[in-house]
Amino acid sequence: MHLCVIHPDGSIKHYAPATFERWYRNYKNSGFDSLIPSGREDQGIPRKLDYELQEQIKYLKTNYPHMSASAIYRQLHENGSIKKGDVSESTVNRYINLLALKLKTTSNQDMRRYERPHINEVWCGDSSVGPYLKTPDGKKHKVYIIALIDDASRFIVGIDVFFNDNFVNLMSVIKSAVAKYGRPKIFNFDNGSSYKNKQMELLAARIGSVIHYDQPYTPTQKAKIERWFRTMKDQWMSSLDIRDFHSLDELRGNLLAYVQKYNQSVHSSLKGLSPQDRFFSEPDHIRCLSDEEIEKDFLLEIERRVSSDSVIVIDQIEYEVDCRFAKQRIKLRYSPDFEDIFIMESDGTLTPIRLLNKTENAFIKREKIHLCRGEE
Repeated sequence: MHLCVIHPDGSIKHYAPATFERWYRNYKNSGFDSLIPSGREDQGIPRKLDYELQEQIKYLKTNYPHMSASAIYRQLHENGSIKKGDVSESTVNRYINLLALKLKTTSNQDMRRYERPHINEVWCGDSSVGPYLKTPDGKKHKVYIIALIDDASRFIVGIDVFFNDNFVNLMSVIKSAVAKYGRPKIFNFDNGSSYKNKQMELLAARIGSVIHYDQPYTPTQKAKIERWFRTMKDQWMSSLDIRDFHSLDELRGNLLAYVQKYNQSVHSSLKGLSPQDRFFSEPDHIRCLSDEEIEKDFLLEIERRVSSDSVIVIDQIEYEVDCRFAKQRIKLRYSPDFEDIFIMESDGTLTPIRLLNKTENAFIKREKIHLCRGEE
């Protein structure tokens, strides 16, 4: 026979009479405190791990701190220290967590918030999917938004909309930003192919910047640009009637108007300043490049081998170069639209090349070399 008891939470519990007798005796002998349940005496001590196993786990975790619990479990299983069915992986994992508390170690990454003290120290760049735009031909196109934000001021230094998320479009955003606001010391990007490539590294080196690529699964390293994209979507995209737009130019104008308003609005983390006011409060940190430097630096670069008849091929199109480069490997700089293509000379000067014109070359008078004998 069991007695029913209604708990304060309304649930009904069933207890044997012997339980009430035990509670009563404990209360008479030691008072109310004796009714409080006591924990296990071996709490925190892994019962299935003997001393030798504990020492092995402690050795592995101390000498190889990045080794996961699964890896340690496999290691112990492979060397015969643990037999199948005797100890579970979760038991090893719990002991490793207990060790972390005792040794004051952790596998968590240090993800502290940070802010650079001056403008143009770090520009963080990223892309985000925007709205789907229906063009006059009736097709819907995915729109990508590429943006650059200054870390210290939260100032959007560069932004644009595109139908493709690639390096060429990123470079156009960087070029516009550098022309207006100078160059940053550091670009902060993720490891996407649009950011991590040889062309980006060459571009950064030419303008005097360095690139920092975030480690995978560390979102706080580019938290400001991601937070800004969320703000943009909440404020701009949510109130956007995409049916009013029929081209990228129309959408671009609307986005730039929103960005201008954002840059001029007081930011809660800038002590009463707007991003624009904060950015231009340090004019000494704006290191501008000349128009000539910008046009020269923001060219793509490739290498090609020149044929014996002074021809190179770029994107399946033939170009001719000066005969002095025949059979040599040369560096070329070119604009993304291939309107301007130059040979990079050894002294750094850029020599333009032109499309191959076989018909015109047929009428070029070439100097003949005569071989003579003796005094003829």
